[in-house]
Amino acid sequence: MKKIPSFTIDHNRLLRGIYVSRKDSVGGETITTFDIRMKEPNREPVVHAGALHTIEHLAATYLRNDPEWKDRIIYWGPMGCLTGNYLLMRGDLEPKDIVGLMQKTFKFVADFEGEIPGAAPKDCGNWLLHDLPMARWEARKFLTEVLEVIKDENMNYPG
Repeated sequence: MKKIPSFTIDHNRLLRGIYVSRKDSVGGETITTFDIRMKEPNREPVVHAGALHTIEHLAATYLRNDPEWKDRIIYWGPMGCLTGNYLLMRGDLEPKDIVGLMQKTFKFVADFEGEIPGAAPKDCGNWLLHDLPMARWEARKFLTEVLEVIKDENMNYPG
């Protein structure tokens, strides 16, 4: 059986950051899958499920409404390991291309107040699993510790 490329990344050396997980050609167009890694795998606690679920709702809402990027957003969703999110976008893109977008997205989450979009029983399959205070805390931590000071090692998978 063929190995999945993302399972070949040394997660014990992976830092928080923005990485290109893969690029696929679909209908003659490139789709870039980004690994938005909020936690260092196997070395720090993961993002709590309620916080990650709230980040999913808020980030997806922000991204699909961003005037510059909304037409390129395909999907935003949490990783099963709870250490980050995947972002799929139309276009042949690199991490440096979306640093500003990620800064704006995580600032939106960190500053969000009010009702979480789509967090009602008719809109969400697990509407009770939300934690806005922790989502805001995790977003602010990622924004200030990683996105606002991002370096090459936070945008290139370890060799």
